[in-house]
Amino acid sequence: MNPLQQYEITILPGRNRDGRREGFDRIVIRPGHTLSIVGPTGSGKSAFINDIEVLAQDDTVTGRVIQVNGKEPSEELVRDPARKPIALITQNTRVIADLEVARFLALHVHARDTGTEEIISRTIALANEFTGEKITGTMRMTALSGGQTRSLLIADAILIGQTPILLLDEIENAGIHKERVIACLKEYHKAVIFVTHDPYLALITDRRIVMKNGAVAAVLEPGNRNGRSSVRSPGWMHSSGTSAKRSAAAK
Repeated sequence: MNPLQQYEITILPGRNRDGRREGFDRIVIRPGHTLSIVGPTGSGKSAFINDIEVLAQDDTVTGRVIQVNGKEPSEELVRDPARKPIALITQNTRVIADLEVARFLALHVHARDTGTEEIISRTIALANEFTGEKITGTMRMTALSGGQTRSLLIADAILIGQTPILLLDEIENAGIHKERVIACLKEYHKAVIFVTHDPYLALITDRRIVMKNGAVAAVLEPGNRNGRSSVRSPGWMHSSGTSAKRSAAAK
């Protein structure tokens, strides 16, 4: 993957569980954007980010279409892990390879051709900023805790994978310093989408996508000078992280 390449993801509407079309025109995600996906259990949060991760083309149960830079992604972007601009990390992500941490990262460096051995120590150091449990290069991957694993994989995606878009599914349950993760992702100008039940995490992202009945029910983003949030419920026209027409305002 060319680290200088900029990627913009556009989400086109699908259907809710009753077969009705989602009420938005498109949702655009650009470098540096932060979004949180909120809603009750079973509302469709994980399906939303899974559609992004697989670059769905009306071939999933939701019927959504994901564009990359305004067009259908190439087969190479969809199928080649080294070219795919998206990484998905969940609270249940585990590594089954029984390798030392340094060896695991070295294999990824070799596969990506993204640096020298020095990047391995930088990646471990960055991971240690995300977790309170120190990681060393000689530790076995299978011996890492959940928080250590997620922290290492996020650091790996940032520095070695140079992944421009990260999807993080309920990482607040994985024992990591989420505020530092968000700050670091912004420093590296990554687009990041969180599935979360944490109200604080939802409030510190640029936009909140509210899910209900398997579909996008509303999009909330920072509003006027009074600090209120603008609410775009089914029927609003466009969400790109820039100013657009509002269909309603939270009172």
